[in-house]
Amino acid sequence: MNTEEIETNRLTIVIFGISGFVGSNLAEFLKKDFRVVGTYYKYKVQIPGVLTIPCDVLSKEEVQMALYSLKPDIAIYCAGYSSVVDCSETPEVADALNTAGLINVTEYCQRYKAQICYISSSFVFGGEDKDYVEMDIPDSGTVYGKTVASSEFYIQKTSLNYVIFRCCRLYGRGIHPYKLHWFELMQKQLMLGKNIALDDNIVTGFLDIYYLGLLLKLSFKTKVTNRLFQVCSRDFNTFYGFGQEYAKAFSTNESMFSKGRFAFPRVGNSARALGDGLYFKMDTSNIEGYLNVKLPSIQESLEFTFKRFLGEKKTDRGGSDITFI
Repeated sequence: MNTEEIETNRLTIVIFGISGFVGSNLAEFLKKDFRVVGTYYKYKVQIPGVLTIPCDVLSKEEVQMALYSLKPDIAIYCAGYSSVVDCSETPEVADALNTAGLINVTEYCQRYKAQICYISSSFVFGGEDKDYVEMDIPDSGTVYGKTVASSEFYIQKTSLNYVIFRCCRLYGRGIHPYKLHWFELMQKQLMLGKNIALDDNIVTGFLDIYYLGLLLKLSFKTKVTNRLFQVCSRDFNTFYGFGQEYAKAFSTNESMFSKGRFAFPRVGNSARALGDGLYFKMDTSNIEGYLNVKLPSIQESLEFTFKRFLGEKKTDRGGSDITFI
């Protein structure tokens, strides 16, 4: 088989929301094995090897035109609000982008026979101290979690060809120069020699975004359909604990991290106290068995991140001991 034939047989993927952290990273990872096209709303994105086009996910006409013109095999929905605080402050916008936009894309995926892939969150759960499994009923106490859970429910009830990845906290570097991801903000503060207060109340998993890319690649290559997978590190920690793990992997002074508390606005009866912490621990035995993979620990994920960013350890400098090429 020649190069032209191989190129012709590549699956086409459309990523809705390519200007965001998750969308841009998935585009970078998947473009090596698939034809990737991304849509953006206002912030025009340029990724080498990836075609990008404007599209408002709240406009049925624009969504239909994008899917009709591109005729993708797979559509990944990465648009929407992912900040618990932002969703709480503007619930109408959160509902529109996290749910209504997804409904539009799912509807036209059905019409044009494309698989819908949805990137969900562990925040669909209420935060009890247990290991959540896929069959547990979402009971989120946040606006963000409720909108994401609604999208999961809609896809499972209406789509004939879907795959959902319910993820822990993903980290890495984004493409937007003015909206830094929390991991980028943390690294920036460290490079400036500033101390950082990290939340010590929310317990979750942490994974490099490229691990999600790998799982999507395996799913698409093996033609997985109508499955919900939970994606998470093998162990769990608070953001402060993550900072301590980061210090080990990146040879940074652990004392630069201090314990703090992030805002996590909850609504309704769910605002009741759940002890001193919120726990979003997910069982991953389903995806590990189905795709024959073993997900990493937080420390293993960070060691992978260090190598991916081409970090070079320096022992003769003050502040952070890491430079990046």
